Amino acid sequence: MDARWWAVVVLAALPSLEAGGESPEAPPQSWTQLWFFRFFLNAAGYASFMVPGYLLVQYLRRKNYLETGRGVCFPLVKACVFGNEPKASDEVPLPPRTETADTTPSWQVLKLVFCASGLQVSYLTWGVLQERVMTVSYGATATSPGEHFTDSQFLVLMNRVLALIVAGLYCVLRKQPRHGAPMYRYSFASLSNVLSSWCQYEALKFVSFPTQVLAKASKVIPVMMMGKLVSRRSYEHWEYLTAGLISIGVSMFLLSSGPEPRSSPATTLSGLVLLAGYIAFDSFTSNWQDALFAYKMSSVQMMFGVNLFSCLFTVGSLLEQGALLEGARFMGRHSEFALHALLLSICSAFGQLFIFYTIGQFGAAVFTIIMTLRQAIAILLSCLLYGHTVTVVGGLGVAVVFTALLLRVYARGRKQRGKKAVPTEPPVQKV
Repeated sequence: MDARWWAVVVLAALPSLEAGGESPEAPPQSWTQLWFFRFFLNAAGYASFMVPGYLLVQYLRRKNYLETGRGVCFPLVKACVFGNEPKASDEVPLPPRTETADTTPSWQVLKLVFCASGLQVSYLTWGVLQERVMTVSYGATATSPGEHFTDSQFLVLMNRVLALIVAGLYCVLRKQPRHGAPMYRYSFASLSNVLSSWCQYEALKFVSFPTQVLAKASKVIPVMMMGKLVSRRSYEHWEYLTAGLISIGVSMFLLSSGPEPRSSPATTLSGLVLLAGYIAFDSFTSNWQDALFAYKMSSVQMMFGVNLFSCLFTVGSLLEQGALLEGARFMGRHSEFALHALLLSICSAFGQLFIFYTIGQFGAAVFTIIMTLRQAIAILLSCLLYGHTVTVVGGLGVAVVFTALLLRVYARGRKQRGKKAVPTEPPVQKV
């Protein structure tokens, strides 16, 4: 690798200075705590499971185990490696989003209020707790500064365990389509989902929460670039216009000179690199899940499969690093953290169910509007609760971004108006 590029990577990994030349609140104590070292350590832990598993799957396929295999383990190996071809009689069709005869406008309004409230409460609480856990110390007293929680991977595990339990219970209580996808195929989406979540949590050590929210809102720009370069896709004029507005709004926010208080981490190169990693891994997760939905599975089955492998990966990696017990000890020392982590996981899991229900009842456009408003409210709450300063120019930039997002929803709705709606599966594991 060229020395200049290596220097850029090293500079991105080193703790940056706050605006005004002051050091960050909790600088890493050793090089082993630098984010890029922990990232590669986590990735090596996941690879210790992924690589042998992938080689075993290829071996069983080459040996035609589906035809020659016998014994007690055969059903398990068949489900994990080969999957099951669903029969027409086994398929449970997804209910169409149609209004029944006894549905009244008042009932529809109540359902919409229920969905919007559930989404707002779940994800606004999730956002506030996420910033609290990653940026504020626990156990602080008049004589002690307390200690920060630093292991983002342990927090990812907490989220995935509860989501796995909720999805499993839902699959047991509600009839689902006959599962046909080979289980190992979930592992790819699971790996990218774990890495994207890790990058998201880790980025809060370097960037403010409003910056992170705007970065998520601007994902449409790299998605369009990759679609143009890789897939040779063509986009309409309104798509280029709204993408340009989003780019302008994000630039206005990032370049505005609002001073951050000492308790908030300033925007650094490390944070931007981590946010780029989050967007890249999250984009892969979405595309891989889209391909898996060809097996005619339900969204909750997808949620269960992805979270199952996520738990395996994170537990294995934490055990290899000896960090699982340390995370449990931190919970024991700080009951407030244990409560925050539990609430964070509850909001993440049940928020996902609200996503499924809202899209099933009102469609993707209504869901997108609700979540866009949620992002704007999340920025406002973060500024009020954690003292982030947003200048007038930065505020205008935020307004431009969300105006562009709403314009995209409106333009897409007009484009699809008059066409027969095709039922689509909602996104899974976006947090």
